[in-house]
Amino acid sequence: MLPEYEGKIKCIYIDPPYNTGASPENGGWVYYDNVDDPKIKKWLGDVVGQEGDDLSRHDKWLCMMYPRLKLLQKLLSDDGAIFISIDDNEQANLKLICNEIFGSGNFVATIANVNNPKGRSDDKYIATAHEYILIYRKSELTKLGGFEPDEIITKRYNKKDSDGRLYREIDLRKTGENDLKEDRPNMFYYFYYNKETGEFYPSKNPEIPQNFIQIKPLREDGREGRWRWGFETTEENINKITPKFMAVRNIWGIMEKDYLDERDKVKPTSAWTSKDVNSERGTELFVKYLGFDKSDFYKPKPIGTIERIIEIATNKDSIILDSFAGSGTTAHAVLNMNKKDGGNRKFILIEMMDYADTITAERVKRVVKGYSKDREDIIFDKEITLKELERGAKLLSEAKQVAEAAKNEYSQVKKPIIKDGHLQVSAVSKAKDQVEGLGGDFSFYELGEAMLLSDGNLNEKVDTAKIREYIWYMETRAPFEETNNENPYYLGSCNNTGYYFFYEKESVTTLSHDFLSTIKEKSESYLIYADICTIPEDELRRYNITFKKIPRDIVKL
Repeated sequence: MLPEYEGKIKCIYIDPPYNTGASPENGGWVYYDNVDDPKIKKWLGDVVGQEGDDLSRHDKWLCMMYPRLKLLQKLLSDDGAIFISIDDNEQANLKLICNEIFGSGNFVATIANVNNPKGRSDDKYIATAHEYILIYRKSELTKLGGFEPDEIITKRYNKKDSDGRLYREIDLRKTGENDLKEDRPNMFYYFYYNKETGEFYPSKNPEIPQNFIQIKPLREDGREGRWRWGFETTEENINKITPKFMAVRNIWGIMEKDYLDERDKVKPTSAWTSKDVNSERGTELFVKYLGFDKSDFYKPKPIGTIERIIEIATNKDSIILDSFAGSGTTAHAVLNMNKKDGGNRKFILIEMMDYADTITAERVKRVVKGYSKDREDIIFDKEITLKELERGAKLLSEAKQVAEAAKNEYSQVKKPIIKDGHLQVSAVSKAKDQVEGLGGDFSFYELGEAMLLSDGNLNEKVDTAKIREYIWYMETRAPFEETNNENPYYLGSCNNTGYYFFYEKESVTTLSHDFLSTIKEKSESYLIYADICTIPEDELRRYNITFKKIPRDIVKL
């Protein structure tokens, strides 16, 4: 990822392990990791158990997260933001290390994501109904947008103008604090309205013209108030306001036509409660619509949660990264958003578990290309109680009647069975039509050899071309292209500096006068990698040459 994507990721979303001390699969979480930090290395492969059994559980989790967050901070663009799903097990600790890595001044908000409105029934005292989403920005350049108004808001726009545009009426009179004439005298003026001719205009003149009604911003207590708009604004937007008789108050007022297509997006709140963030939606989509089995992945994230993040944190050309990709919900959300608004967002998913191909990548394939699947529904389900046993024949007859009625709707209706104390009838719909894909494309890669070994030395198994590319990126942060230069060790020139990687897998290389004689390209300065250097330092400074030792054990050569 570094340095090619350093500072280029607009939005990062991660859903790391919550460190609950247990998982449904193995009764404990194992931190699989190839990070070489000695603080982490001693814990690799350890099972992290319940807090009473494992007093270093939080330390292990933090040491797993810290280097990842440090890397993610580097990848984030200056105007980017990171969103992290977490629960109460580590929320407080996570916020502390994020304050350290991103800066406490770059903390944006903690979202209460209500993903289980009924609450967890197994909680001891309080049924937990939410998780958290921690948000941090990279810098003050970060700007977050809002949401399109939902039905609760849009249904208020229940009027149409002559062009068919939806609008609602809002009283132009200022209400609340500072609503008196003396608070803002420049925002007190009159409107004059002729009911017979329809003529209507604002004026600062208190004298009432003949056949006109004078309209003032009167408060409920009868005192003179003020308008929400200044006089000049009113003149500019006279076509958006209209006089209206308020029968309840027995006075005339001025109403603003607030158009739906002109309103700003809704600023996100710190509590997300809509149905699309419910955990059940994630499982439902994964199983019912994508054709996976419920046992394939434990609680996939609902697409609505990540779509909301993408909506407020990205533009149509952003790159979105998820380094705990899980079932691939982030890719699904990105493709779905691109389909909705014609965007060209790109996603990068990283998953270290063995289901990366069979679940994560497979889901993305189905979303991109479309899919077909059989679906089995339970169409009759009655618990067999003692009371039901008394009418067993009648109950079975009911099940058969339901099965018979469903034959035209389903490809196959199965015979009634008793399962877990229930009398059930299930029916299968054969996949006849391909579910349309969202379009787009993606590439799947497996992690190659590490560039550097645990001792910090270069991994000799890595292809030389990859090492050259890596060195170039690390030094210049610029795209790498192989040159046709006759010097095989020449990488290229950037900012008037010539770069050389004098490397041979099977032999020691020496930056000497002989090597310097092979350099034909003239530059203001030079940076040269080699195993050893025999040129004195004062001579290197004279010719503006920087020597960097290739990190490898040359003794064995």
